[in-house]
Amino acid sequence: MSSTNSLTVEDLGSAAQRDRRKRILDATITLASQGGFDAVQMRAVAESADVALGTLYRYFPSKVHLLVSALGREFDRAEKVLRDQPIPGDTPAERVIEVLRVVSRGLQADPQLTEALTRSFMFADASVAQEIHHVGMVMTTLVTRAMHPEDAEVSEDDIAIAKVIGDVWLSALVAWVTGRQTPAETVQHIEVAVKLLLRD
Repeated sequence: MSSTNSLTVEDLGSAAQRDRRKRILDATITLASQGGFDAVQMRAVAESADVALGTLYRYFPSKVHLLVSALGREFDRAEKVLRDQPIPGDTPAERVIEVLRVVSRGLQADPQLTEALTRSFMFADASVAQEIHHVGMVMTTLVTRAMHPEDAEVSEDDIAIAKVIGDVWLSALVAWVTGRQTPAETVQHIEVAVKLLLRD
């Protein structure tokens, strides 16, 4: 692991380290829910998580690392919930739209948190590549599973389409967070893109 990357769960050798990482992310999400991006200050996170500031920086070298990692964990949770339940819809497009509606509704229910997580994604640079890659992989998994819910083989074209859908979804989310789209317009924008990409 390079010095620019945060410690992932796989990097942590003990239950105490994993618990510490969880407390840090819990504190981050709580602060972001209360005050958005600006409320997430490294010292405040360290105090809330009951860890030393130096320890926090060892786990997460920057605020952007911290928030993108929190976004990844939120996506992991959504993926786990959706993995264990049938996705309604008769076509791949209908099922993908339903999955994205569920994820979008969850984010729109907590606008301060969504603003913080989305802005961190916008500000991320190459030093956060590992965390960004994880978010992208989870989104691709969500979409491809909706496209093929019966464990059918996923093709390279399926993965490419899922990545484009993920990019469109993120772009629509940014437009909502920055006040350029309403929640309804955001959903409509995503639905149009999915239907065009997954035409029969």
